[in-house]
Amino acid sequence: MQVPQNAVIAVADGEKLSLFQNEGNALNIKLRAIPAEEIDSSKIASGGRHPSSAANPDDDQQEEDGFSGGVTDMLNRQVLDGKIKDLVIVAAPRTLGEMRKGYHKQLSAVLVGELDKDLTGHSVLEIEKALEAA
Repeated sequence: MQVPQNAVIAVADGEKLSLFQNEGNALNIKLRAIPAEEIDSSKIASGGRHPSSAANPDDDQQEEDGFSGGVTDMLNRQVLDGKIKDLVIVAAPRTLGEMRKGYHKQLSAVLVGELDKDLTGHSVLEIEKALEAA
């Protein structure tokens, strides 16, 4: 995958988010960690699960879906505020599916690519290699 210089790379799963910026160029990715805003995980994505009951006891999944929605909201805000011009999202497959539900059309417009892999907790070098191979 070609990642433009200064693109923001969001690496997420249902519990963690790491943000990076590409200080290299499209063919030679060099990621630098950048701070992420606090994530509001209280929202449940549209079409999300209803409160837990005996028929639907999976609170952990509900929390992960809420976190995914919170990450999407934060990215939408940063795109709309002009802070993100190019964006790559790397997320666990289920997390990526939840995030897609909340993409603002402006976020979709700056989205350079998506990678459906869980790379949270991996080294920067491993993330760079995965992006270059995608």
